[in-house]
Amino acid sequence: MANSKTTALSRKAVDMILTSFGVVATLALIVLGGLAWWAYSFTTANVHDELAAQRIYFPPAGSPALASSDVGPYLNKYAGQQLLTGPQARAYANHFIAVHLTKVAGGQTYSEASTKAMAAPTDAKLQGQVNTLFKGEALRGMLLNAYAFWTIGYIAQLAAMVCFAAAGALAVLTLLGFWHMTRV
Repeated sequence: MANSKTTALSRKAVDMILTSFGVVATLALIVLGGLAWWAYSFTTANVHDELAAQRIYFPPAGSPALASSDVGPYLNKYAGQQLLTGPQARAYANHFIAVHLTKVAGGQTYSEASTKAMAAPTDAKLQGQVNTLFKGEALRGMLLNAYAFWTIGYIAQLAAMVCFAAAGALAVLTLLGFWHMTRV
């Protein structure tokens, strides 16, 4: 008889420990989910606000700027829209700016053209190409950074949703643990 009473007490102690852990873990997941959601909100809002301040617009639908096979298939879905999101920034950087930059100095990068320009400081055409490439590659880099931060925000959003879902599942299990403790 003492054996069954000892087993019942130890089972109740185990249930209490596991259920307490469930409460703590549920609260921790809620806090982590909240922090991840805040990171998502902060990141995507800042990317949106900074891109909006630049007032960059995609060429309108049917524009000759979208006619190229290097540009149109990637940008037609954004035709006429203001650039406000990470995916838009990536598309604009990789399929508008980058395509146009390849035509500035025969496909040379800023670094390549700059090396030539340093050797010929009086070549106005080459200096102009270097200037254009520098500005274009700088803008392209900034847009790709906006895309990177937007992606981080998106990942934080997914992490928040996973944390909240896990917290919900753990809360149900914890409640079942409390119910089970009353039955033992």
